[in-house]
Amino acid sequence: MEATLPPQTDKLIIAGREFKSRLLIGTGKYRSFEEMRLCHDASGAEVVTVAVRRVNLTDKSKESLLDFIDRDRYTLLPNTAACYTADEAIRTALLGREVGLSNWVKLEVIGDQATLYPDVIGLIEATAVLVKEGFVVLPYTNDDLIVARKLVDAGAAAVMPMGAPIGSGLGIQNIANLRILREMITAVPLIVDAGVGTASDAAIAMELGYDGVLLNTAVAEAESAVKMAEAMNYAVKAGRLAYLAGRMPKRLYASASSPLSGVVR
Repeated sequence: MEATLPPQTDKLIIAGREFKSRLLIGTGKYRSFEEMRLCHDASGAEVVTVAVRRVNLTDKSKESLLDFIDRDRYTLLPNTAACYTADEAIRTALLGREVGLSNWVKLEVIGDQATLYPDVIGLIEATAVLVKEGFVVLPYTNDDLIVARKLVDAGAAAVMPMGAPIGSGLGIQNIANLRILREMITAVPLIVDAGVGTASDAAIAMELGYDGVLLNTAVAEAESAVKMAEAMNYAVKAGRLAYLAGRMPKRLYASASSPLSGVVR
């Protein structure tokens, strides 16, 4: 019998908005804007994140990456990449909204330049402020349960813990922490953000029960970016379907596929 993909009723819901795809994709590091466009198409994603600071907001005569994103097709998710303080991130989000990008924001407050680990204190502060300003806030954070709870209390619409450092491609490094987060955080969606390197990493995140995966570098830096985007599309769907199916129990010893009970000797 041919396997079926998750039913259309199984949708990612963030702040009341429904998405059929559980893959969110970025816009950085592509070899060209046209390659980026093709990758977005192959990924099946419906949410595209873009750094506010990378968007040409003033000179409309120059080519912009926004020219290659169909905003009737994709939900734009501006992000505050390269912001190192809460104030800086808040100002960047407000600027993005003022120029018409969105009132949604992928919130980043970076605490360390080498690792790009988040400044979680600044992140919680900025989340609370932006929620009061009417933003739908999706904060990028570490895999700490207490921080995740504080972000939910601050009004985050989703929590996005890292699988590994941004752009590292190391895959899911701390499965135990991500499992704890999945067990304990149920009020909002959980989306693995950062560290995915290939399709199996995305599938693992989804098999852990995460609601979605946000990635960029794994596609943009692949030898064939478009093929990798398509692979991520399948991986997220397969991982979600496996999670819904419920995996078999792990056993220390073998268990015959064809049981001997009832066999005539």
